[in-house]
Amino acid sequence: MIPSYYEFRNSVKIISGSKALENIPFELKNLEAKKPMILTNDILVKFGQVKIVTDAFKESDIIIGSIFTDIPPDSSVKVVNKVAKIYKETGCDAIIAIGGGSVIDTAKGANIVISKNTDDLMKYMGSEIITGKLQPFIAIPSTAGTGSEATLVAVIANQEKNVKMEFVSYNLLPDVAVLDPRMTVSLPARLTASTGIDALVHAIEAYTCLQKNPLSDAYSFAAINLIREYLQKVVENGKDQDGRLAMANASLMAGVAFSNSMVGVVHAIGHACGGVCHVPHGDAMTILLPHGMEFNMDKIADGYAELLLPLAGAEIFASTPKNKRAVKSVEVVRNMINKLNKTCGLPTRLRDVGVKKEDFSRIAKTAINDGAAIVNPKEVKYEDVLMILEKAF
Repeated sequence: MIPSYYEFRNSVKIISGSKALENIPFELKNLEAKKPMILTNDILVKFGQVKIVTDAFKESDIIIGSIFTDIPPDSSVKVVNKVAKIYKETGCDAIIAIGGGSVIDTAKGANIVISKNTDDLMKYMGSEIITGKLQPFIAIPSTAGTGSEATLVAVIANQEKNVKMEFVSYNLLPDVAVLDPRMTVSLPARLTASTGIDALVHAIEAYTCLQKNPLSDAYSFAAINLIREYLQKVVENGKDQDGRLAMANASLMAGVAFSNSMVGVVHAIGHACGGVCHVPHGDAMTILLPHGMEFNMDKIADGYAELLLPLAGAEIFASTPKNKRAVKSVEVVRNMINKLNKTCGLPTRLRDVGVKKEDFSRIAKTAINDGAAIVNPKEVKYEDVLMILEKAF
């Protein structure tokens, strides 16, 4: 069923392939940029991913104005302002972000500060407050999970006020996303698994939330299909470049999907677990996904039934009676998570990641006020969150 009204945008140019990075100089010229600033972290410098990117400039007249590596796991206003200051002082004219969600979010935040010539990022917090064209921006993801290279969202911590600020604008989308398997081949198995499940949750919740639409559905469906086929393979063999590239594409497509529809209860509770108990996001998604699906079952069973096809493949879909496909989808998800648990130790219970029962009340209060809860297909109440937490414990 097509909704009476929806909006969809994916303006990011996507370059995907085993030699995709070598196209960056051309893309910068196309953006009329000659002196980019590279944002990354020390780990990617250590393992050589940054060198692969900088080597791509050897035959060009592009000059790297600055390389900033001091980006923490959670982006912050302090780091954003520091990046913006260096960008201006070194005369850079474009941003290249190499990394996961934190690095790309830092780049988005710095782009706001630079482009708007502001010293108060707070003025642009919220939805569609940022107007006009920002600085040229290329994103190179080093994980296959967040989809930040194709999303309109940035989450940046204000450490002084102890809050995470959310910025939502189509103007935050990168100009170019570069997917190259060389960026993820050194990702450890456990991190590969947790980021892969994060992408899966993006796709499943985008397909079933209140703002779903035909275009986001198509991206979700394709992403889930690739994750089913390739996630376990790359966890078992991280050097599988075909699998790595497939997962990079899956992550991006899931990012496009939820950017144009939204997520749901799994993300609402997951965000709260991260804020209250510092549970890594991918681990929270892994633990909560089957329980969130079961909670929504009475409202969105038809959607889960449709997803059995990409989750399990044509043979299982065809052999499962129509009225049992939704429940089968949850079973398939559980089996996928349990297999990853046996392969690389991916956690399956909240108690395994440091959550205590005395934390439940704070998590529940935080979750019901999370924006993701608003677009969940079923109303999420305080007692509902407590029930899900109990089952996931």
